[in-house]
Order: sequence, then C-alpha cells, then structure tokens
Amino acid sequence: MDHWLTIEVFDGESTASLWRLARGDALTEAALTNGAEQWVWHEHRWGVVLEIEFKSEESRDAFRALPVVTAALDAVPDPTRGLLVYPGRGGGAGSRMPRKPRPLPMAGAGAVPVPMESVKMGLAEAVPPMFSEVC
Repeated sequence: MDHWLTIEVFDGESTASLWRLARGDALTEAALTNGAEQWVWHEHRWGVVLEIEFKSEESRDAFRALPVVTAALDAVPDPTRGLLVYPGRGGGAGSRMPRKPRPLPMAGAGAVPVPMESVKMGLAEAVPPMFSEVC
C-alpha cells in the first residue's frame, strides 16, 4: 500500500517558489535517504505542493521527524497560516476511481419550453347611462 505525505506551502511574506528553491533539495535528499520511492512538486498560483511516497508508515514518520524537515517547515513564507502537512495525497488527488464524465452539451440541445398559460379575455357589457343630459 502507498504511504504518501503531502506538504502544502502557501505564499506569504515571500513566495513559496523561493522557499522551494531554498529548501527543496534538502527535503528531497532527506526523503530519498529515508525510504522515499517517488516524489512530485506541484506549482500553483497560491504556492507549492510536495507529495512524497514512502515504502512504509515508519519511514514516512521518520522523515517527518528529521531536523532538516522541521527546519524547512519552520522557514515557510507564512508560518501562521501558510503550511499544511498531512498523510495521503494532495486535496486534488481524489479517489483512485475516475469520475464519470458529465454528458456533453449537444448542438441541438435547447431549453425546456415554458408552458403557456391560457388567458380568457372578453368585452364588458355596455351599460346605458343612468342620467341623461337635458339640453
């Protein structure tokens, strides 16, 4: 079974891309020397995401406890709200089963017709005047 660890770093006083340039090599080296099988970096407009796959939970937890990892996570651009670390793949990974595709809109598709309400209109009856004018 896969044992992933996801680290999401958000932009703050500086960009998360600069944090990746400064700390990324140390993180990937530490991951490789502690049993990582693969890793992938994702760049987003709001920051960066590092996903690392380990052989076992023990190697994943040992990596998380390393001083180099703690130092890198302490140096994120926004230390109060700019860091998410959690087991598993990133939030956009979803389940292993692909989603069913939605039906594509066809060229001949149109809106459902709105039912017309029938309105009855009639003429009012002529009422003779009650008072006639005297000339």
